[in-house]
Amino acid sequence: MNITKFDSSYTPQLKHLLGIDKTSQLDLEFIISKSLEWFDKNKNIPKKFDVLRGKTQINLFFEPSTRTQSSFELAGKRLGADVINMSLKQSSVTKGETLIDTAVTLNAMKPDLLIVRHHSAGAAELLSQKVDCSVINAGDGSHEHPTQAILDTLTILHHKKRIEGLKIAICGDILHSRVARSNLLMLSMLGANINLVAPTTLLPMNIDKFKVNIYNDMREGIKNVDVIMMLRLQNERMLSSYIPSAREYFRYYGLDEEKLSIAKSDAIVMHPGPMNRGVEIDTSVADNVQSVIKDQVEMGVAARMAILEILSMR
Repeated sequence: MNITKFDSSYTPQLKHLLGIDKTSQLDLEFIISKSLEWFDKNKNIPKKFDVLRGKTQINLFFEPSTRTQSSFELAGKRLGADVINMSLKQSSVTKGETLIDTAVTLNAMKPDLLIVRHHSAGAAELLSQKVDCSVINAGDGSHEHPTQAILDTLTILHHKKRIEGLKIAICGDILHSRVARSNLLMLSMLGANINLVAPTTLLPMNIDKFKVNIYNDMREGIKNVDVIMMLRLQNERMLSSYIPSAREYFRYYGLDEEKLSIAKSDAIVMHPGPMNRGVEIDTSVADNVQSVIKDQVEMGVAARMAILEILSMR
């Protein structure tokens, strides 16, 4: 995929955004096109629009979040929506209410958009079956994080001007990462060549079904790649020890300047956050000129503005 103007006559077929695997390539490319438009508009002042005026957006987060929740809140407010943030502590789930009961209660309030993050895979899809409004999956367990994959694709497009044919290494805790799964699905769909780099203990058992290259040696996995996407160790999802120690992990799988030199000289470094400096990435790499981590945050707002706008069209 290259950066092109999308056919303005196309009408997206989306009611929800539940996962990359449930979204057509045409709809994803339309989202990307719209996101690039919002990225350009966000460079100018004013940054307030009337696209969602009169619409209500509820951000329902059952897991801690800084980047994603703030990004959705800012996106909704820039588009003129009334935004309500609900965390686990504010919900009746802490009192024993089921997810379905929560959905029924929220549906009675007649929101237009519901953004959901939950620790269980499939939670967003379950909610989408119980409410009348559009549901956006902001991360469901280790399953998917579609908006992260979209903003990552946008960031790569911005810097590399294409996706097709690029060599992209996704490194780290693949097993527990919803970001890895969504990016793998999306970037492969758009023609990228994907290397997955991780110790055997942090690779899913069924990874062979994907058309990817698997590396246990990081130096081999990032050799001559265009993009390096680092992932954090998700200790909160680990029920047992998957690595000897953080220090040992950094020695073999942490991205430092020496390992970065093995990639292409113009390779970009990405990370979905939050970063564990000194574990999966060295500070000297996270903050150097090849790092586009801050750009990912900026692209996240544009991507979520586009998604909110598109889902409000129906």
